[in-house]
Amino acid sequence: MLMATMTMTVKIMNWTYNMISEYCEEMSSQIRLRLLPRARCFFDEPVQVKVTRLRSRQVVTMRARSTDERGVVFSSSATYRADDRGEVDLNKHPSLGGSYVGVEPMGLLWSLKAEALHQYFQKGKSLKPHVVTISAHDEEEGRVLAEATNERLLLGDGVTRLPVNEGNINGVLFTPPGAGPFPAVLDLNTLLSEKRAALLANKGFVVLALCVFNVKVTNTKEIHLDHFQEGIDFLQRQPKVGGQGVGVLSRSKASDIALSLSAFVPAVKACVWINGCNANTVVPLHYKNHQIFSSARFDPSSVIHTESGAHILKFAFANPLAEDNKESLIPIEQAKAQLLFVASEDDMWWNSKAYMDEMVERLKRHEKNNFESVCYPRAGHILEPPYGPYCRSCPAGIYPYQTLWGGEPSGHAAAEVHLWKKIQEFFRVHLR
Repeated sequence: MLMATMTMTVKIMNWTYNMISEYCEEMSSQIRLRLLPRARCFFDEPVQVKVTRLRSRQVVTMRARSTDERGVVFSSSATYRADDRGEVDLNKHPSLGGSYVGVEPMGLLWSLKAEALHQYFQKGKSLKPHVVTISAHDEEEGRVLAEATNERLLLGDGVTRLPVNEGNINGVLFTPPGAGPFPAVLDLNTLLSEKRAALLANKGFVVLALCVFNVKVTNTKEIHLDHFQEGIDFLQRQPKVGGQGVGVLSRSKASDIALSLSAFVPAVKACVWINGCNANTVVPLHYKNHQIFSSARFDPSSVIHTESGAHILKFAFANPLAEDNKESLIPIEQAKAQLLFVASEDDMWWNSKAYMDEMVERLKRHEKNNFESVCYPRAGHILEPPYGPYCRSCPAGIYPYQTLWGGEPSGHAAAEVHLWKKIQEFFRVHLR
């Protein structure tokens, strides 16, 4: 009886050992997809995508998928071949084809695209993260081999978000944790977005996000510079704000408002102008109860139609130096602020490079040295914080066109990485 019991015990132990061995062997051979250094990060931080335990030289398709704030699904894919060790590392291995080719560590994210044409990835609210599902698929069978979720935060721990509705201010204030003092930045957008403001607050800036158009553009007959000056005054009253003045960050139509603030409001100490115009545009600009600038003329007959249905507006804006447009030209030579001009050579919305060159030459003629300029040859109009989906075309919001923005996706993505660091450095130096 004892012998039979011992025999049965040994059999159970052997069976248990074999089951554990098989499980461990299965686990050791299980394909893994890792996001390094962590799967949860800030929107403007890169992640390393790595797949391990594949077969040597196995071909896999990497896919990414994300849904924007309107519920529109964006996706991307790229084909990779594993190395001899059965690993695919997007930081060093090239894509063989798909949404992009070559070594592009963050290519799956910036190449995200909707099925329908003319779609912009809407991510303007800061409270919810940008969530991207990344997966590895067997090239032949198409089945999912491994999957991971990347949560990309806009708002860091301790950063406060406060909606502001005071006087003519209708925006959102972001304040970093800690006692401060912190430099202050007015983030001007053509239409309200919290993305840049929240990300800058994570870096130690107090930021007020405002938009140029609080109502439909077609209902706006004039813009008052005083309203944006109220935003600057509001920032300077914040208890955590230090320094002698405020910075202004802008792009597109918001950039001519930023130039006007730099020329007329002494509290502006640093201004970033991205892909804008050297003149006032769209509607007349008023300040202290009178019109200071007319708007540069827009000629619809000069809009270029493309086969995709998108339109090039670059040549529809009249030359601000022409005699009948000079009342729209902004006198930036009056500005005491430090100026950073940023232009994309392939901008299809504005002739940004030409406008920047004119301003640089004008400042030189006035013997000014309070400026620097940066040019990106392969970038388009919509330069944003890095690693968001590249947008080729979408509705402009100002004029009734599906607009072609320009840029080559890989070059545009690289420009965004460089520019985002440049903006932070510029404000840190000039808003001490």
